[in-house]
Amino acid sequence: MRVQPEEFRPAAGFPPATRDDWRRLAVGVLRGSGVEAGSPEEALASLSFTTYDGVTIAPLYDAADLPGDAGLPGFAPYVRGSRAAGAAPGGWDVRQRHAHPDPAATREAALADLENGVTSLWLVLGEDGLDPAALPQALDGVHLDLAPVVLDAGARTQEAADAYLRLAAGLGVAPAGGNLGADPLGLRARTGVRAPLTEPAALAALARRAAEFPGLRALTVDATPYHDAGGGDAEELGCSIATGVAYLRALTDAGLTIEEAFGQIEFRYAATADQFLTMAKFRAARRLWARVAEACGVPGHGGQVQHAVTSSAMMTARDPWVNMLRTTLACFGAGTGGAQAVTVQPFDARLGLPDAFARRVARNTHALLVEEAGVAHVLDPAGGSWYVERLTADLAEAAWQWFQDIERAGGAAAALDRLVPERLAATWARRSRDIAHRTYPITGVSEFPDPRERRLVRPPAPEPAGGGLPRVRYAGAYEDLRDRADRAAGAEARPAVFLATIGPVAAHTARASFAANLFQAGGLATVASGPGTDPAAIAEAFRRSGTSVACLCSSDKLYAEHAVPVAAALREAGAKSVWLAGKGRYDGVDAVLHAGCDALDVLHATFDDLGVAP
Repeated sequence: MRVQPEEFRPAAGFPPATRDDWRRLAVGVLRGSGVEAGSPEEALASLSFTTYDGVTIAPLYDAADLPGDAGLPGFAPYVRGSRAAGAAPGGWDVRQRHAHPDPAATREAALADLENGVTSLWLVLGEDGLDPAALPQALDGVHLDLAPVVLDAGARTQEAADAYLRLAAGLGVAPAGGNLGADPLGLRARTGVRAPLTEPAALAALARRAAEFPGLRALTVDATPYHDAGGGDAEELGCSIATGVAYLRALTDAGLTIEEAFGQIEFRYAATADQFLTMAKFRAARRLWARVAEACGVPGHGGQVQHAVTSSAMMTARDPWVNMLRTTLACFGAGTGGAQAVTVQPFDARLGLPDAFARRVARNTHALLVEEAGVAHVLDPAGGSWYVERLTADLAEAAWQWFQDIERAGGAAAALDRLVPERLAATWARRSRDIAHRTYPITGVSEFPDPRERRLVRPPAPEPAGGGLPRVRYAGAYEDLRDRADRAAGAEARPAVFLATIGPVAAHTARASFAANLFQAGGLATVASGPGTDPAAIAEAFRRSGTSVACLCSSDKLYAEHAVPVAAALREAGAKSVWLAGKGRYDGVDAVLHAGCDALDVLHATFDDLGVAP
């Protein structure tokens, strides 16, 4: 029988490695790949990148990057979780959103969800969803003492809260937690409407009613409007903390104790497919709220209650099946980041009202992660990770600085007039540039689009009220072009670009694939000439294609010999514009396509040259 030694050191036989050793090796690798890196510091900088919040992501982390003791789960500063180990053995609260205006449809979907793994309901009421008066019909058969309900009624919050509490009282049960959904600043951010519940007395009255039931809260700080407007993670966090502080002031001004005020607020954040940033965001949010509680003199009440919802901005209407992957990563990041409740949006949410299959997939995403992958067995699995701990601290610092900017501007309400919209617009402009240049790729849309895709059809969802911050779609610019191409294809053949594939297959395949991928991202078809170098043959194939735009595809070596004569032949055959996949300047070529070029500019110019109607 073999006995394992008391101390096992897997790396004992290897010499110790330092960060300086890695830097020296990185310089050698970069130089070998053609990247200029004169010093280890330059090598490190070339491999780093900066988030939209100005946080630097380094290529390597070690123990020196740890920002300090993150504490223990359930204890201040709550970075490692607002609950102690063992408090939630079943994983996070599986919260499903329902916005169907038909109470019968809502009831059917809600009961199906609850019977198949969902543990709480999030109901959208008012103009964006269900009429509050229909709550008794929509919740018929739901055990309100077992299934928490979160209301989201906007300007009709008071009406919805009255209807919900009256329903529970009529059934003789106490609500099993949940939230009444008062969020006047969130409503203003979404719609520009100043809700009736802006007065401290009204908020406090609702909070006192909620306090009669253990686990029921009155206020939600919904930070998703800032994310949906194109903001960065730190900007979303800073806006949420400023809003939370505004609600603390309102509640305490109306007579609640500071402890009571903290106990009435829940936070809602967007979770994205960037799993590490999502983990860090939820951890940073808890650190920030704990800092507020410490400043208020009640550090033991700073355990933030968090509800994660998978990002609406990242969802696509095209190739919506990829949304399953995006939401799985987002759910993983939020759950392992410590969110108490997680909502996975159905993969067809961008298309309208989701069907039963999409809701089932959303439910099963939780089941896959919690029950099969076991990711909820350990609280804060990222704790101690040099990368995630550093990212958490840097994100919290950036968010705190933004929160202070908002406070200096007069607080969350005053900042919504100008400061917040301008800051978010600037961030969205940077992100938009990256999307246009495809350095922020969107799978199935800007990268690897399926030109033969049949768009799914769903019943239209209620149109959300506008008037506040904009609602952006990361894939929006490309999907608008796809729609434009589809409309043109409805009358005749799909608009197409001719690919002049010069030389043998091995010489042109890479750049032909690159060009096809770019043009198809706008919904355009591509027609290839086939291998060959004869300008006359390529020109004849171009005439048969029926298009007026061409793109040369080949190697640099073959371009040197054939690009100019082929471009001239295409011009004689009627080409209105000639692109070239690669780099270099050649007579007869209008512009080049290359990695990092502005794909949206290329597509708009091509649409104009093809005469595709807006």
